[in-house]
Amino acid sequence: MGKGKKEEEEAVEVVPQPSWHAMTVEAALKEMQLRADLASSGLSNEEAAQRLEEFGPNMMTAGKKKTLLERIWDQVANLLVLLLVIIAVVAIFAAVAAGAKGDSDSVLTNCIQVGLIVMVITVNTTIGVVQEGSAEKAAEALKSMLSADALVVRNGKEVQIPAQDVVPGDIIILGTGDKVPADCRFISVSNIACGEAALTGESVPIDKTIDAIEVSGNPEQTPLGDRHNMGFSATLVAQGSGRAIVIATGDNTQIGTINALVSTVEERKTNVLEQIDHISKILAALILTASTATFLVAYLMNECVEIPGTDGKCKEGTYSAFDSVLVALVCAVGMIPEGLEAIVTMTYAWAVSNMAAHNAIIRALPAVETLGSVTVICSDKTGTLTQNKMSVVAFVTSNAHYRVDVNATDRVNTNFVRDDSYLAERADHQANKSLGDVVADGPNSAVPRRGRAEASNHMAIDNLETPAPSAHGASGGDDAEYPFANGDSPTFDFIKGGIIPGVLCSHCVLGTDGGREGEIGNPTEISILRAAYMSGIDVEAIKEKNSIVAEVPFSSAYKFMSTVHEPIPEIDGPGLEDSWIVYVKGAPDRMVALCDTQMKGGVIGEVEEVRTSRWTEQIATLSSHGLRVLALCKAVIPKSEVSPGQQLGPDFINGRAKKEWLTMVGLCAIQDPPRPECIDAISEAKRAGVRVAMITGDHKDTAIAIGSTLGLVDEKYPSGITGPELDGMNEDQLKEAVLKYNVFARASPENKLQIVKALQAQKEISSMTGDGVNDAPSLKQADMGVAMGLEGTDVAREASDMILADDNFATIVYAVREGRVVWDNLRKVLLVNTPINNAQGMSVLFGLLFGLGQPLNAIQILYSNLICAVTLGFVTAIEPAEDGIMDLPPRRVGKRLIGRFLFLRILLGTATLITMVCLSVFWVQNSETHLWEDIVDVEEREEKERQFKQSMAFNTLDLCAIAVCLSARFAYNSSLHPRLFQGNPWCWYSIALVIILQVMITYIPGLNTVIFAMETMNGS
Repeated sequence: MGKGKKEEEEAVEVVPQPSWHAMTVEAALKEMQLRADLASSGLSNEEAAQRLEEFGPNMMTAGKKKTLLERIWDQVANLLVLLLVIIAVVAIFAAVAAGAKGDSDSVLTNCIQVGLIVMVITVNTTIGVVQEGSAEKAAEALKSMLSADALVVRNGKEVQIPAQDVVPGDIIILGTGDKVPADCRFISVSNIACGEAALTGESVPIDKTIDAIEVSGNPEQTPLGDRHNMGFSATLVAQGSGRAIVIATGDNTQIGTINALVSTVEERKTNVLEQIDHISKILAALILTASTATFLVAYLMNECVEIPGTDGKCKEGTYSAFDSVLVALVCAVGMIPEGLEAIVTMTYAWAVSNMAAHNAIIRALPAVETLGSVTVICSDKTGTLTQNKMSVVAFVTSNAHYRVDVNATDRVNTNFVRDDSYLAERADHQANKSLGDVVADGPNSAVPRRGRAEASNHMAIDNLETPAPSAHGASGGDDAEYPFANGDSPTFDFIKGGIIPGVLCSHCVLGTDGGREGEIGNPTEISILRAAYMSGIDVEAIKEKNSIVAEVPFSSAYKFMSTVHEPIPEIDGPGLEDSWIVYVKGAPDRMVALCDTQMKGGVIGEVEEVRTSRWTEQIATLSSHGLRVLALCKAVIPKSEVSPGQQLGPDFINGRAKKEWLTMVGLCAIQDPPRPECIDAISEAKRAGVRVAMITGDHKDTAIAIGSTLGLVDEKYPSGITGPELDGMNEDQLKEAVLKYNVFARASPENKLQIVKALQAQKEISSMTGDGVNDAPSLKQADMGVAMGLEGTDVAREASDMILADDNFATIVYAVREGRVVWDNLRKVLLVNTPINNAQGMSVLFGLLFGLGQPLNAIQILYSNLICAVTLGFVTAIEPAEDGIMDLPPRRVGKRLIGRFLFLRILLGTATLITMVCLSVFWVQNSETHLWEDIVDVEEREEKERQFKQSMAFNTLDLCAIAVCLSARFAYNSSLHPRLFQGNPWCWYSIALVIILQVMITYIPGLNTVIFAMETMNGS
């Protein structure tokens, strides 16, 4: 124990790092005291071993976990368990005293009582310990390793080693698809780009260079996303290759440094458990009062009358001082809610299990309560509200718009449908803006985001202007029905011919079954491959059959890519044996400027003069809806112009004597589409009084477009606001803004923290989602931090209260619903258990007070306590949501678990049960039926009558408890309804079990008379 505490107090030492990004490669090698030829030779095995000893393995320090003994102590260290232990000790003394007198029945009864108490404590403790560890295990199960292996240069050779053996000074070799094993400084690059969303929030891969970054002022103020000569641990190489020198490992990496700050999860006791503790103290005082009253009533009003010749044994219904103590303890045993904390924990466990089954993994129990009080859900856009899968949503030809079903599961041409009203007009908020302003506000803007060196869209639009009236294609009539009528689906051959430039002009690899798993390359380009695949095209086969002859590789300098191929007769037509087909894919403004013709209606082989003005307006219209736009073009050239394998430069496309020489095929409108289930989930959240806000680093137009589709942008919240605008606000303006807008665009992690704090200042209970290391502060600050399970980092998960295993917003709304159910069910548990416990103990007091004797014995009471908690209590603990639960406003934070209404229901239930128990004994006592008149021995006859009265009281109590349970199942609706028989099959299983056990206890010989000291009820 002492050692564990010491380890907990030791902080992880993080070594300050030099500003590697501001150094040249030579300066970095000198700083690390490494050889100048390290890039070729790498470290020797001896140097690597020495550095591994010095810096330790490349692993992040794990947080301290509770020991089993600490968990057990947490469960048993409370007042009610202490009272049970005292009662067990007294029962042991009573058994010893009875043994000295030769009273074997009393010895057995007291031993059984002790055994039951020990079992109750053990069961409750076990449930609590198991549940406490389950959330931790769930989080552990989601923890992903860093890179498993690394390719390094050692002793002049390339060798594969475990990533944990990588040391500072190692030369690592990185290629497409590799996970960077440690923080590193690039020393050579070949078109390499790394996905760093986990650290920077930037969803598009960052191109890497080797030059030192010039900075003014403190180099450490340079954002991580601008350190483009650096690679960071746990990020992924999206394209290209390169070599880098490792500069930090383990806890000293960027991800490790932040992990050290947030990995310790603060332990918080739930508000409910604090209230349960408070209720327990009140009950303890009530129990002591009732037990004392029972002792006084038993001893003073029913003073012992000795039976002659029995060595001081009292007559039935009278009590000695020691007997009075035992009766008082029976009252105490009855009123102590031994199973209360266990059943509360079980309620949580059931809810946590249900949520985990629906992909919401709870890491901390307070989260379950907070969910029911959430008033605002602040959600990321990418992957949470959207599918995190860039998709072509529309294909635009010279005269038509084709809507693409991004949610289709079948690979058919009918996924494309001509719909000329789809995205035909500019978005309302962009209707009167210039072309340049429309583009500047959207995802095609060439302006970098804050802290970025380049625009996130590599094919962004630089200059979109309205063409002069004399430009190509003065407006002319289109054949509206050509080649397909509005509402019809195009043929497979049409789709293949139109989209093939985007398929062949690409090095990207499509994921398995068109999904993201296994995909390689830029997500925007992959979207075209996905659209082709879902239309029925065999993407891999057609790429393999029509391999690239020569190419102009993509560069952000000229923003296009071009490839040269053999012609495909079924696509390009016959008679092209002596020609090459050139496909070009690029920024639409640049492509339009290079075109002199267009495919008529998108039909290959039918060419007409390009209508520049139409294409320009289409680009602006699509941009106004927050869509990325790529242009697909083609051309035919003689084979003499290009040799197979020839390295082509950009002049091959944009340096010709005749500048305008390409043929425009069509525009691909690309978007990360909304998850369809999120629309319903947001609608449900609104009904429940929970506002949903979207926070994204994306462009304002994109965010508003997605927000409009999801129902976040409406009359009450008609627009959005950007991160830079928030930065320019004072505190009061910020508080006003977070209540005015539902869409926050171009937001940084710092903005997230601002938004959370402003919402909390407005007394809102906020839930915040996040996936990156830089989201950890806002996740910690939020009332309910929600981390992504699929795309999230370990650091974000450690800082969160809940993990979304499917990264789906709809899961958050489901969890909110379950949080409300938990609160209701906890109140229902109290409504069942508290009256039963009270009646068990108070029946003893009132029975003595009204001259009815002791209605229940200790064994009966302990059994009722246990069986009612495990069965009837469990029924209400797992009760499903009632109708209308999501039509109620969020629960007020700090609301009392037992309010006035529930308190009155508990009093009514308690009074009813006590009355029914006492009346059953009164009826037996005053009945004219005398079952044991033929028994001559008075003492034996009185014992039989006492046991029969206790049998009646015992069965009355447990059967009436069933009625209380049925009533407690519904908080908002009546129990006198057919719904009573629906929704919770466990209710009827539990009731059947209670009845069967009651029958067994009452009628099985030995079990009834010896263990439970009660008589058979024969109905006479």
